[in-house]
Amino acid sequence: MKFLRLYSSVLFLCLLRTLSVQCLITVKENAGLSRRDIDAVNASLPDLYEASILELQKGLDAGQFTSVDLIKAYFARIEEVNLQGPVLRAVIEMNPSALAQAAVLDAERAVSGKRSLLHGIPVILKDNIATIASEGMNTTAGSFALLGSIVPDDAGVVKKLREAGAIILGKANLSEFAEFRGNLPSGWSGRGGQTTNAYFPSADPCGSSSGSGVTTSIGLTTVALGTETDGSITCPTGNNNLAGVKPSVGLTSRAGVIPISEHQDTVGPMARSMTDAAIVLSLIAGKDPNDNFTLAQPPIVPDYTKALNPNALVGARIGVPRKVFLDGSDLTGNGSESAIGLAFEKALDVIRELGATVVDPADLPSAEEIARSNNETVVLDTDFKASTYTFTPAIQINAWLEGLLSIPSGVCSLADLIAFDNANPSLEEPVNFTSQFIASEATTGFTDAYFQSLAFDKELGGAQGIDAALEMFDLDALVLPAQGLTTVPAAIAGYPIVTVPLGFFPSNVTIGSAGPETVYPAPGVPFGLSFLGTAFSEFDLIGFAFAYEQKTKTRLERRAFPAAIPKTQLKDILG
Repeated sequence: MKFLRLYSSVLFLCLLRTLSVQCLITVKENAGLSRRDIDAVNASLPDLYEASILELQKGLDAGQFTSVDLIKAYFARIEEVNLQGPVLRAVIEMNPSALAQAAVLDAERAVSGKRSLLHGIPVILKDNIATIASEGMNTTAGSFALLGSIVPDDAGVVKKLREAGAIILGKANLSEFAEFRGNLPSGWSGRGGQTTNAYFPSADPCGSSSGSGVTTSIGLTTVALGTETDGSITCPTGNNNLAGVKPSVGLTSRAGVIPISEHQDTVGPMARSMTDAAIVLSLIAGKDPNDNFTLAQPPIVPDYTKALNPNALVGARIGVPRKVFLDGSDLTGNGSESAIGLAFEKALDVIRELGATVVDPADLPSAEEIARSNNETVVLDTDFKASTYTFTPAIQINAWLEGLLSIPSGVCSLADLIAFDNANPSLEEPVNFTSQFIASEATTGFTDAYFQSLAFDKELGGAQGIDAALEMFDLDALVLPAQGLTTVPAAIAGYPIVTVPLGFFPSNVTIGSAGPETVYPAPGVPFGLSFLGTAFSEFDLIGFAFAYEQKTKTRLERRAFPAAIPKTQLKDILG
C-alpha cells in the first residue's frame, strides 16, 4: 500500500508534467523497489488477453499504468501477430493519433477524473465505421476504391465513444463491403487480405465483422465495434469465443457507417464478456438526428449493466424454435457440425438448472417460409443502391459516395465501384469471385415488388416469426446456436440477438474447407449461443446471456493456438 500511495502521487505529477512512460520507470527507480517488489507489482497487472474494462479502469485509477501504456501495449501485440507470426490480418490500420489522444485523456483523468467507464479504453472499429480523416485513418469497407476518401464527419457511434473518453485504436479488417460484394470468403477484403481465426491456423473467423472478432478474442484491443445486416456480429462473435450484441435496428446510430440496408443495418459491441458488451452498448445507444430510425426507439436508454444479474433466468420462459433452425440442419445428425447440436442440448440443461422453463419446441409459424423466401435479397439489393438519403444519415451506398468530401479513385456510384473492381482484379477480385454488386446495380428503385418484399420480411420475421412464437408460448426469449439460419428472422424484422460462448469443436472433428485460404470446422474453433427477442428487448436478453455466461464460463475453457497469442504485456511497456 505504501508503494501504491507513493506511486500514485508521483504518477500524478508525471502526468501533469510530461505524460511519458519514463515517469513510471523513474517512480520504480526512486522508490527503491526490490526485484521481489517489482515482480509483485507486475503480477498485479491485468493480463491483456482477458483484461476487462473494469480491471483496466481499476489499474488506471490506481496509477498502475496509463492509457498511453495501454495503447503502446496493444500496438505491440498487434505487431506480433497481425502481419507477422500467424499473420491473422485482423487489423487494417492503427490510429496514428491514438497515443496523443491517450496522453490528453490521462491528463484529464489526473485533473478531473474519468468521464465514463470507457475513459482511456482502446476500442477497435470495423473499417466501415467512419472516422475523420484528420485523425490519420481511412474508412474504406476494405476496398481500394475508397482508399484516401475523406468523410465529412465521425460516425454517430464514434462521436459517442469519443464523448465517453474512449480511444479509437484502429480499424479492423472485414469481409469487404460487409460481405455484400458477392461470394467472398468471410474476412477477406482487398485492402486487408484474408483474416483468419486465432483458435486454429487458417480457420474461418466468420464475417463480416471478422477483424473485430479476432482482435478482441486474443486481446489486441479491449473491445471492438462490429456491424450486422444479417449475421455479421452474431457469427464472428460465436466463431471467436466472444460476447456480442446485435442491437435492434434503431437502438444505435448508423450515421457515418458505410451502408447495406437502412432496414437491417445495426452497430453493436463485441467483447470478451457480457459485462464489457453491456458497458459499451449503454454508451453508444441512443437517438441521433442523423439517423431517423433511432428517433423511434424508447425514450430512455437503459443502463444495460443493470441487466447483469446471475439470477436473470430464474422464472424466465425460454423457447427453442427447432423447425428449420435445428431439425434437419447441419447442427443435428452425425455431420461435422453436430458438436454444436450436442453442446446446445447441454446448454438447455444449464438454462433449466438456472431456473428457467425451457419450452421445446417453440417453433416460428413462418419458419419454413423464411427458409424459402427471397424477400431479403430483393430488399438488400435495392436498399444498397438506392440514393434517397444525403450523406449525413448515409444509409445507402450511392448517397455515401456522393457525400464524401473527396475520393481519389473517382468512384461516385455503384456502377463506378463495379467498374473499379473489374479494372483492378488483382486487388479486388479473388479466386472464383462473382459480384452481388451487379444484381444490386440492376435494381430500378423502390418498386411495388420491393415494398411487397419489405412488408413480407417484417411479417415473416416479426408478427408471424419471433413475436408470434413469443406470444403463442408465453415466452421471454428464444435460444438457438449462433450458427445456421438463426440470424435471419431477427435480421429481417430488425430485432436483437445477444450471443455468448457455447463450446468448441473437438480435436477429432473433420476439417472442412471454408474458402480458398480458410478452413471450417476445425479443432478448437469456438461456436456461440444466441438469445433472441422482440424489438428493444436487449436488457432482458443481456440478463439471460450473462446468467448463462457466468454459470458456464465457457470462454475460459480454451485459448487460441500458441503462435496466435501475443506475448507483450503491460509489464513489458512499464519496464
